[in-house]
Amino acid sequence: MKMKKVLAIVMAMAMTAGLAACGSSKPDETEAKGTDAPQTAAVTTVEEGKLHMATNAAFPPYEMVADDGSFEGIDVEIAEEIAAKLGLTLVVDDMDFSSVITSVQTGKEDMAMAGLTVNEERKQNVDFTDSYSTGIQVIIVKEDSPITSIDDLEGKMIGCQEATTGYIYCSDTPENGGYGEENVTPFTNGANAVQALISGKVDCVVIDSQPAKEFVAQNEGLKILDTEFAVEDYAIGVNKENTALRDAINTALKELIADGTVQKILDKYISAN
Repeated sequence: MKMKKVLAIVMAMAMTAGLAACGSSKPDETEAKGTDAPQTAAVTTVEEGKLHMATNAAFPPYEMVADDGSFEGIDVEIAEEIAAKLGLTLVVDDMDFSSVITSVQTGKEDMAMAGLTVNEERKQNVDFTDSYSTGIQVIIVKEDSPITSIDDLEGKMIGCQEATTGYIYCSDTPENGGYGEENVTPFTNGANAVQALISGKVDCVVIDSQPAKEFVAQNEGLKILDTEFAVEDYAIGVNKENTALRDAINTALKELIADGTVQKILDKYISAN
């Protein structure tokens, strides 16, 4: 009888505790917020609470250094909007363009955003989001240059920013549509390539159209040929192993494209003309 009484008391206490747990427990934070839960809950970044963007801030109007030393441009503003949607603080890390992809591939940076063209070689090293802008490769020459079209580039010395698609296209073999490495001089940034053109070290510069317009506006005696060298898509590069971050960035980017934010930023920096 005594043993049965003890067992009955224990069972009653267990049942009471169980009922109390079911009736008074609170849903966890994710359940309480439902679909409004922060997207950062499922993503990992190189620094907690921050989104590190690898770029080369010498590519106006996509990324450049402002007068106060901060960073500005199309990519910077879009990245800020993406970071805000993910509940993160954007950190812009300026580096040589040739290091942008590598820094993401090795896990030192979260994303590469530097007027970055999608191509098969880069797809082997990083994953890309959807495209958010179109880039056009053009040719800058002196106003009195004998070069009037792409057909005149053979045998000329071409200046390009190193590791860019412009350099890749031009330095390829003639059999693949290029002009050979011996006819292409790489520079750390577009501004240096343009200065080499002005000083006569190269005969022309192949570079994206938007920075080309900026460089021509800043330097008298230069012009852009009417012929388009290549048309490309810009996107954001993310480490292949961090699929959660890639998907979160892409979701945020799609929303920013859909609500007109991206186009508003593009229109701010790029004239309709």
